[in-house]
Amino acid sequence: MLPILPSPWVNFFALTLLVWVQTNSGMDVGFGVSAAVMAMGLISLVSGTLYYRNKPPQGSIFTPIAQVFVAAMFKRKQICPPNPQMLHGSQNNVPSSGLVAPSSDPGRLVLTQRFSFLDKACIKVEDGSNRKESPWRLCSVTQVEQVKILISVIPIFACTIVFNTILAQLQTFSVQQGSAMDTQLTKSFHIPPASLQSIPYIILILVVPLYETFFVPFARKITGHESGISPLQRIGAGLFFVTFSMVSAAIVEKKRRDAAVDSSKILSIFWITPQFLIFGLSEMLTAVGLIEFFYKQSLKGMQAFSTAITYCSYSFGFYLSSLLVSLVNKVTSSSSTSKGWLSDNDLNKDRLDLFYWMLAVLGFLNFLNYLFWARWYSHSLISVSTTAQQDPHGDNNGFTNSSKHVGDESIP
Repeated sequence: MLPILPSPWVNFFALTLLVWVQTNSGMDVGFGVSAAVMAMGLISLVSGTLYYRNKPPQGSIFTPIAQVFVAAMFKRKQICPPNPQMLHGSQNNVPSSGLVAPSSDPGRLVLTQRFSFLDKACIKVEDGSNRKESPWRLCSVTQVEQVKILISVIPIFACTIVFNTILAQLQTFSVQQGSAMDTQLTKSFHIPPASLQSIPYIILILVVPLYETFFVPFARKITGHESGISPLQRIGAGLFFVTFSMVSAAIVEKKRRDAAVDSSKILSIFWITPQFLIFGLSEMLTAVGLIEFFYKQSLKGMQAFSTAITYCSYSFGFYLSSLLVSLVNKVTSSSSTSKGWLSDNDLNKDRLDLFYWMLAVLGFLNFLNYLFWARWYSHSLISVSTTAQQDPHGDNNGFTNSSKHVGDESIP
């Protein structure tokens, strides 16, 4: 079972019941209830540690990464041997470090063509002595390939930052947008605008089981992939759909603003639910697919690290959101008489619809950028042995066929 996301049920509870308590009983009562819930969670966590098998760390994951770069730099003037079997650790004899190959398939990593300058870290210098070379001067092929994997997934990770920037806008401006609309559901009950953020989690709760039960088996028959579609394809679909979330938000905001300014009408808050529904579908694909991608590309000792950096995308996305709002206000304030799109605290005076259209364009450009890097990642998994196999009588440098690379991916 892959570690996917913080439980949607917890977020749903926080965005419905706790938000309602804070709205109707005050922030002091809301904070008290939140503190009680956090205390219960802490007790549950501490109780769970009694049954959790905690394996002591076997070294820092950053040390072997640094060793590859240091060794490659010191041997930058060396020339790689024509036969990859001459490189140190070509049989995946990895030294004790924080990065180790899977015990079930120790020969899974092979030499690939990407970032070939790092291969120089595997060159063993023969000086006539039997002295063992320092791990800061000599690395194994598997260790180098592990570093290549980490470098290769950085562009995929970066493409999800814009996705989380859009998430940040939905959690801020959409709440302000809902506050300017009719929140009445019944005569005595009003929907808290912040509770609309629970819609994506409702989508996760309802659609993920349907996705795994019906779509995955159906797609598996067509594609032959164990997950129906590959994690890269799943991420790409999510990044594509998130654009339409902003398109929906822009159209609704334009309609709401025109109705409020021209005819003093207040639209129902349910008009903004489509943008949350679309984003919920997008999050089911992108966020879950990203963690699945990182988890499957990781070797033993890298899984926790790869899963952890996934959540860095959230922090970068929210930071970019704040930076983007400031930048848009600065650019659109062309003179002292012209205010920025988001300079006022009144949506009827601001141009939030234009800001949403800009995010839609940014999301689509990010999707195109993702397609480039996803194809590059898929093609970069080709091993040098595969290239040699295509021309057995040519200048193949003596490369022989080998096992496949870990985490094979494909983008059609």
